[in-house]
Amino acid sequence: MKNFTEFLEKHSAYGAFFIRLIIGFHLIYGTQDNIFSWSRMLEFQEFLQAFGFPLPLVSAIVSVYAQFFCGILIILGAYMRFAAAVMIFNFLVAILAVHLGDTYPNTFPALMMFCAALFFLFNGAGKPSIDDYRKNTSA
Repeated sequence: MKNFTEFLEKHSAYGAFFIRLIIGFHLIYGTQDNIFSWSRMLEFQEFLQAFGFPLPLVSAIVSVYAQFFCGILIILGAYMRFAAAVMIFNFLVAILAVHLGDTYPNTFPALMMFCAALFFLFNGAGKPSIDDYRKNTSA
């Protein structure tokens, strides 16, 4: 058991990789329909309008494209802290403007994405990642 624990400690930087895969996939999966279908984007605009968002179409487009492209960056582990900061803002707005007073099960996905983004902000991309590659080749 000690050897296994030592192995895990030695390779702990790889743990973030698995979180990156599912969080990035979820961001892409959750927005790809809006990217590839204008009618779905207009549905999201109506949803934001119902919650009183200013410029709901602009808000919808910015949120969708931010999530989609940050999802790609997160999977790749590229510009991780920037992507994390964008997602922190995006999901903090979602939690405060849409989910405040909502049920926990309905709020959980936004909370999960917010907390994952906080993890990435503090811990970076880990290994393997483009950020790690850039750091090791520029040193």
